[in-house]
Amino acid sequence: MERLKPIEVALEILHGMGIALGLSLLWILEVVRDGAFRFLDRVNIRPRTGPASAFPPGQPRKRSPRRAR
Repeated sequence: MERLKPIEVALEILHGMGIALGLSLLWILEVVRDGAFRFLDRVNIRPRTGPASAFPPGQPRKRSPRRAR
């Protein structure tokens, strides 16, 4: 086992702080998500049951071709 230099100790501390901050951010986001879903449950809004699609049903709109610039 070798002795760490002061700069290496500082980098290890910063690395640990970065990991702790990242985990706390994930925890905060999970709390916000949980609160949002609890709110939706309270106002009785259910999630979609059918598959969501980026393309609405029916015929697509006809578009006139454009000239290249």
